[in-house]
Amino acid sequence: MGAKAKKAMKTSLKKANSKKQSDGADFLPLEGGPAVKVPEQKQPREGTAKVLYVGRIPHGFYEKEMEGYFGQFGTIKRLRIARNKKTGQSKHYGFIEFESPEVAKIVAETMHNYLLFEHLLQVHLIPAEHVHPKLWRGFNYRYKPLDTVQVAREQHDKERTLEEHNKLVEKILKRDKKRRKLIEAAGIDYECPKIVGNVQSAPKKIKFED
Repeated sequence: MGAKAKKAMKTSLKKANSKKQSDGADFLPLEGGPAVKVPEQKQPREGTAKVLYVGRIPHGFYEKEMEGYFGQFGTIKRLRIARNKKTGQSKHYGFIEFESPEVAKIVAETMHNYLLFEHLLQVHLIPAEHVHPKLWRGFNYRYKPLDTVQVAREQHDKERTLEEHNKLVEKILKRDKKRRKLIEAAGIDYECPKIVGNVQSAPKKIKFED
């Protein structure tokens, strides 16, 4: 048997093997090797999804307003709006769980792309197997907004030690010095008023150590 015949026999054997491997396979690797079959994905069971994802929630449309609005469709089991852990501000998306899967499906079909306060709501059904087990952790917590005015008032009116008072005056003088340099560098002829807080007597609200 000549070299050409041997080569032809090898190529024919390779083709035959590749045909056997490709039976039932989804695709073959480019550089040879065994065929690969993609695993079948389980289709979500219809009629079991009760949880809705609601995106692009407008400002001011929070838990109380959402309960009142979406409660018109049916009984709401749980509701949660994603919020910033530090500030408590809404992240403009949340989740609603209805008691009935039929109601959840109707809400998803009706409210998707619904214009609300110049926002197109994005409402989608989440399959039961895709709902994270920690999704509803702390869902019944209602964030109380921080009163920044009250915090600033308490910070301003708190009792300070003599050392804390001196540090406060030092910061004020440092800022004033920086401001004067900026005004002078800009070529503005302006005489800044002098700060006399550092030479005044100590304020009444100074906490002296015993």
